[in-house]
Amino acid sequence: MKERSLVRRIYLDSTIKKVEKKIKLLGIHCNYDAQDLLNMRLLASLFLFVVLIIFNKNGYILAPIAVIIFHYLSEYLILDLPIKKRTRKLEEEAIFFFEVLSLTLESGRNLTTALSITAKNVESELAEEFRKSLSEMKLGKSFPEAMTSMKERIPSDTINNAILNIVQASVFGNNIQESLNNQLDFLRDKRLLEIKSEIGKLPTKISIISVVFFIPIILLVILAPVLIEFLMR
Repeated sequence: MKERSLVRRIYLDSTIKKVEKKIKLLGIHCNYDAQDLLNMRLLASLFLFVVLIIFNKNGYILAPIAVIIFHYLSEYLILDLPIKKRTRKLEEEAIFFFEVLSLTLESGRNLTTALSITAKNVESELAEEFRKSLSEMKLGKSFPEAMTSMKERIPSDTINNAILNIVQASVFGNNIQESLNNQLDFLRDKRLLEIKSEIGKLPTKISIISVVFFIPIILLVILAPVLIEFLMR
């Protein structure tokens, strides 16, 4: 308790809540604790600062710069970058998941039953999130509450829009089919644009690989006779 209160004194509540929000976006399998992460970052920053001050003659200049860089880089590598990767992964999985859900709804099932069948038969991280929400409903949460809680664990605005439409369909009795198909079209178009963007970057990547690997080899082959003749003298 003392450690917790000390953490509360060091960090603003808004800082702790921001980190907690990012941790939720890493999904149900993430066991990070916001205050532990902040403590580790603080201790590592202090250690880095002291080491640079003691062992580097320009440490008084480098130490503050290094600590600031470490402060932002550590959060990016531990939280922000994994969140970006997870967003992309979930959006790729969402296309198949919502396609199966749409087909299940077309077969005449109600929304909750269709979600349950889809989540049980699709193996993906997104399906796990829906299974988690459905299990929360069995423990007493209402459907809107479980879905709203799920949105806090999903970093994709597109998927969250689909979840919002599902909640509205459940509450107001709207037809989810058309809305779901619109979200699917958007996800497909977005994925197609991402693939085109990746294809557009290929020439640049190939050029870099050529410069780093192939050009030195070509130069070595061309200059090999000259080098051999020089060494034989």
